[in-house]
Amino acid sequence: MLLVPGMLCDGELWAAVRGDLGRRAVDVAISAPSIGEMAEQVLASVDGEFVLIGLSLGAIAGFEVLRRAPGRVAGLVAISTNAAAPTDEQLTTWRSQAARVRAGGFEGVVRDEILPAMFASGPPPAVHADRFVAMARRVGPEVFLRQLAAQATRTDSFGVLQHSSCPGLVVCGSADALCPVSFHRGITAAMPHADLRVVSGAGHLLPFEHPHILSGVLREWLRELAPVGP
Repeated sequence: MLLVPGMLCDGELWAAVRGDLGRRAVDVAISAPSIGEMAEQVLASVDGEFVLIGLSLGAIAGFEVLRRAPGRVAGLVAISTNAAAPTDEQLTTWRSQAARVRAGGFEGVVRDEILPAMFASGPPPAVHADRFVAMARRVGPEVFLRQLAAQATRTDSFGVLQHSSCPGLVVCGSADALCPVSFHRGITAAMPHADLRVVSGAGHLLPFEHPHILSGVLREWLRELAPVGP
């Protein structure tokens, strides 16, 4: 089982979920400047078949893994994500953020632009905000710049999803302002063998806001899969 985090996230994202699942899991860091290279990082992290659980950018990398090596993906969980190509507005935002980071404004981008979109409406609880900022600092500005560059290389993944044969699970929060429920309905409809679970009142960073609800959803789905490797 592979756990692939989102942008500015590391293995801390999955800490509570991993403990609940009680299964062997491999944390995969994605730090390359393109989605294709991120997919290769994932594929190189383990031998044989795997279940991939990805959040946001991690799920986007997972879609590319499915494109490149469908026979190795025994199951795909896409959480808080987007299977579409980037919009012009997104590209402009990412360029602006990258310029601000290069000018020394990494902390400001994290606190002013990224953090407010991570949780359900309203100021995030201090414990969640502090954990996210600490995680972002560990990832650091150089990796963040590569992740922003990778976002710009995204392509539409719906064709890949439509031809997929692996079981899929799509999970989102009902209050995710960054990747709304409609995105996840589209992903679920595209995959021939996917289920959708919507967590009421949750925002984008489900593993922080509602880890035990998320792990319960994952456990239920994983029980239905044939045993696979790590």
